[in-house]
Amino acid sequence: MPTQHRAIQSRQALIRSAAETFLEKGVPAAGMVEISRRARLSKGALYFHFTSKDDLTLAVRDAALATLQEIEDGFTRSPEPLPTAVRDFTVELFGRVESDAVLRAGLRLRPETAPGLGIYALEQRWYALFLDKAVTCGTGGPAGPHASDTEPRRTAQLLTSLVVGLLHLGSEDGTWWDRESIVGLWALLPAAPDRFPSAGIPAPTQIPAAG
Repeated sequence: MPTQHRAIQSRQALIRSAAETFLEKGVPAAGMVEISRRARLSKGALYFHFTSKDDLTLAVRDAALATLQEIEDGFTRSPEPLPTAVRDFTVELFGRVESDAVLRAGLRLRPETAPGLGIYALEQRWYALFLDKAVTCGTGGPAGPHASDTEPRRTAQLLTSLVVGLLHLGSEDGTWWDRESIVGLWALLPAAPDRFPSAGIPAPTQIPAAG
């Protein structure tokens, strides 16, 4: 096996090992020696790739963000109407969170430790993603892609609220991430986005930060 390929595999194994250890013990209690042993690599190999636990934590964040970007790219390419595309995005996202320890660990890192993966950063990220598709492709209602500015924003706000809410709920109770549950929830949405309630749904920039 070429040396470069082995180095890539070792780095990925260490990131995965760190993520699994962070999930089990939390970042503060995770030891570098334990992480290297879990990856079946020497401590020297660990420090060859990562100079510190902070460096390794950022690598977990970057890997999680890369996976998240991959899922978002799939959403952007989807030919489905906005509500259906967001439903499929949600199913894919939570399926990957459950099966991918690195993504799951990245989403659990503290916002100050992992900028870009905190709940408010994700809310802003997905609102912009959904709004762009709503404006570009329409919301799927009878007005089509020429709908008023209010309708795309309102629809993006509601769908963002659903995804962020399910992400939060599922972190404590995995049944919220079940595919059938998500599809069933989406079936309750009004058929036409112009019937989505707008009162009481603040734009993401209006939601105050915690603490």
